[in-house]
Amino acid sequence: MSLRTEAEAWLRTKDTDQWSDPETGERAIAKWHTSIDEGRAWVVVDDQGQALATVSRGAVDRDFWMDTDHPESALYLYKLIVARAASGRHLGVRVIDWVSRLAELEGRTWVRIDTWRTNTGLHAYYERLGFKHVRTEAPPHRLSGWLAQRAAGDLAMPDDLLTVHPDYRWREGLAGRS
Repeated sequence: MSLRTEAEAWLRTKDTDQWSDPETGERAIAKWHTSIDEGRAWVVVDDQGQALATVSRGAVDRDFWMDTDHPESALYLYKLIVARAASGRHLGVRVIDWVSRLAELEGRTWVRIDTWRTNTGLHAYYERLGFKHVRTEAPPHRLSGWLAQRAAGDLAMPDDLLTVHPDYRWREGLAGRS
């Protein structure tokens, strides 16, 4: 949760309204707690056990992805957050590459994301990492909806892959350890 709090403060210094609405934030935090409790959230730590990044996976979000998108063909990446202290180390790229490898191992075709519609800097970041914009959805009760995908198995930094802790386990068909 400290990574989220830090990210919210950092985003307030940027030209975006992402994660600025308290009501939306409370719902998002509740969903994130569920991801953690269900073993769908991972943390990247340094040698001292300090959390440097987190990422979650989740079910297809039916506000955005339709049957015609073949939702079962994708792994859905959520809540990628990198600590400000780890900024500049390409940790976000390496986490996305890890998720991409996981998607490929599961036989998926895509890694998919939905991001805040107004955060054009974030859109550009994901596009630099090989994500292709699919479309933008704007349901009235949601502020995210910029949809993009990248082929499973594609790697932006193949020579600098994250290592997986020896206690990493598969659980119910999903990789799970938070």
